[in-house]
Amino acid sequence: MSSLPNNSQIIEPSFGRVEVLKGPGMHRRWSDEEKARIVAETLRPDAVAAVVARRYGIHPNQLYGWRRELRLAAEAEFVPVAVMAEQVGGAPIEVCVNGMVVRVVSGVDLSLFGRVLRIVKAQP
Repeated sequence: MSSLPNNSQIIEPSFGRVEVLKGPGMHRRWSDEEKARIVAETLRPDAVAAVVARRYGIHPNQLYGWRRELRLAAEAEFVPVAVMAEQVGGAPIEVCVNGMVVRVVSGVDLSLFGRVLRIVKAQP
């Protein structure tokens, strides 16, 4: 034995939650609803994504991946449009989304129009 004093402290580990994974893959499976709920927590104004990830026992990169997946899925959604009347004589068509009105004239670039509708739809 060494005659030098041992100054290192012994710290007992403490666990808030232990989850035992059995079976093939040994990975926790998250449903789409669970992922959406966890991602929604990170979108609150006072939220810190790393803290939310730690609370659920996932790596922050996994959480950011879920956020990216949900954002891309939302961008791919179609925006429901109700046509109120036929366009007559070049008059603009009005589309109401989330309480906002988008006026469209004939000849508009449809990809631009789709991007505008997605942005308007994403507004709170």
